[in-house]
Amino acid sequence: MEMAVDDDGRSRTGTVWTATTHAITAVIGSGVLALPWSVAQMGWIIGPLFLIACAYITYYTAILLCDCYRTPDPVKGRRNYTYMDVIRSCLGPRDVLVCAIAQYAMLWGAMIGYVIVASTSMMSVDRSNCFHYKGHDAHCRASGNLYMIIFGLVEIVLSQFPNLEKITLISVIAAIMSCVYSIVALALSIGKFASHHSVEGSLIGVKVEGANGVPATTKVWHSFQALGNIAFAYTYAMLLIEIQDTLKSPPPENQTMKKASLYAIGITAIFYISLGCFGYAAFGNDAPGNILTGFYEPFWLVDIANVAVLVHLVGAFQVYAQPIYAKYEEYLSKKWPNSAFFHKTYTLPLTKSHSFRFTLCMLLLRTLLVIFTTLIAMLLPFFNAILGLLGSIAFWPLTVYFPVTMYIAQAQIKTGDRKWIVLQALSVVSLIVSVLAAVGSVADIGDRLKHVKLLKAEL
Repeated sequence: MEMAVDDDGRSRTGTVWTATTHAITAVIGSGVLALPWSVAQMGWIIGPLFLIACAYITYYTAILLCDCYRTPDPVKGRRNYTYMDVIRSCLGPRDVLVCAIAQYAMLWGAMIGYVIVASTSMMSVDRSNCFHYKGHDAHCRASGNLYMIIFGLVEIVLSQFPNLEKITLISVIAAIMSCVYSIVALALSIGKFASHHSVEGSLIGVKVEGANGVPATTKVWHSFQALGNIAFAYTYAMLLIEIQDTLKSPPPENQTMKKASLYAIGITAIFYISLGCFGYAAFGNDAPGNILTGFYEPFWLVDIANVAVLVHLVGAFQVYAQPIYAKYEEYLSKKWPNSAFFHKTYTLPLTKSHSFRFTLCMLLLRTLLVIFTTLIAMLLPFFNAILGLLGSIAFWPLTVYFPVTMYIAQAQIKTGDRKWIVLQALSVVSLIVSVLAAVGSVADIGDRLKHVKLLKAEL
């Protein structure tokens, strides 16, 4: 049976449910594990409010971005296949470079973060089993370098899938796993909270100076960093257009993607707010940077959660990596149109009905990128600081500024109109948050670099 093709000659099979799973895989990631710590830095008032505010901002700007997939008409206009294509179509080439730097720095940075978190999860499995069998007073330490290398090897194999649409099954499994470990982390937090019959924490979060307090500068930097952590946890705008480009029509792609964004961000927000608040209620101001590292019993349940984190990150790494592969391969193939390195396809038979098709460009350059990413993760194993910096890089330009500016251009909203003022105010507030988050994260990374041992990630 011949597959139907769209108006550009391509065949698309995506639905609201495949788009939702891609979006959940992209949104619910390592950032969820840092939310109790983030709430602890800001306290019971600002912490939950910022969790809710980020969810609403992310959804609102996602809705604006959905209408920019086709230009100038959101239903019948010309398709834009990537986020940068939308920038070029709506704003012009001058903004493309800024977008490219922010988008691909965010995507690659997230890949680094995923390697770090995957190794942390496996180290947590080691420690929980050690404590279970040797007692909680035992000296249990674990090294993450081996786990980072193994994770990198797995990603080298998966990197040979040609595009995002071909990893739908991996994305579905990853989305399920994200729900598994989020639910387990939430259940463990609720259990710990119920066991001491009181709500831990305070209205202002971690105390300054005094008993169990921290220096004032540390409090400020960590509070700013927490803003970036929460912003990073919700970020997925830089993948929205790529996901929308997998959708079949009718119905119009913008309608389907708006539903998918509502479902994905809605589910995400429920998990995030619940885990952030219950985790803080359970641990108070001593909430760990990765919530799962705070539990060792029941060890089997903690192990399930950490393995689910690993499986999710295996898929999420590819969801973030595929747009990077596609962009540089497209650029290089156009630059050298007659080179066999970029254009000659080799076929390796696997079974009677399946074969592995690849170019030397795919095989070598994708492998080198994964190796380099893994090496950087081994050099900079700072979970919370990396998340905060990534959030600050991506939140304002990718999640707010560009969607808002493109929507204003496409909808032809006049300068000074009420809606124009509201959208610009949203952009300014988001810029302030991003700057504060960047300052806090850079300060924390600078402090950690003074004490770090290169190529030695431990828990």
